[in-house]
Amino acid sequence: MYFVAENLRENFDTVKIDLSFSCEKGTMTSIVGPSGSGKSTVLRLISGLNKACPEQKIVLDDQDISKLPPAKRGIGMVFQSHTLFDHLKIEDNVAYGLVSNGVKKRDAREKARDFLKYFGLEGFEKRYPATLSGGEAQRVALARTLIMNPKLVLFDEPLSALDAPLRKKLAALIRDLQKTLGFTGIMVTHDIREAKNISDKIIMMKKGRILWQGNPEAFDEGMLE
Repeated sequence: MYFVAENLRENFDTVKIDLSFSCEKGTMTSIVGPSGSGKSTVLRLISGLNKACPEQKIVLDDQDISKLPPAKRGIGMVFQSHTLFDHLKIEDNVAYGLVSNGVKKRDAREKARDFLKYFGLEGFEKRYPATLSGGEAQRVALARTLIMNPKLVLFDEPLSALDAPLRKKLAALIRDLQKTLGFTGIMVTHDIREAKNISDKIIMMKKGRILWQGNPEAFDEGMLE
């Protein structure tokens, strides 16, 4: 199995998280469930943003990354807020990770310009984040993450702030990119229809535990009640 998470645990006053799951390479998994069930915390544990318990084990592409700092895990994250750098042009926002990893700025910008075409953002290179719509900004955030070719991409409700038509359009774009680029993804979402359309596997969480997991076609929405 390409990705395995064992003994993901976190204790809060409202919920105790305790679960394990796995994902195959090149697939998209959606985590759904009621608010407060611990979905986003699971992503933070995987990424290393939250401190892990001693028993936790995370294996990605045959490497145990449990003890590695977030920047060394080979994981990309896309959040609800696009978190773009307002003072940088779009091409430099997208190229930022490459430059930070030692790629020459000219080469990084060239790759960023080419990569922006995947997202329908050709011609946006010299613009600034303040001039973008919410959907455009989120596409730039996606480009900035995926250009780094992460082994695993975590999506923490990246579309929840968008209106329904745009949300549907960007969900389809993420799914198309996932198939084209072949990355492995885990997405947290409240939208069950979105989860069914974008995923190869759905994990249903409730009160910090996995209530059900399996094929999207077999998911019964009545479990959410």
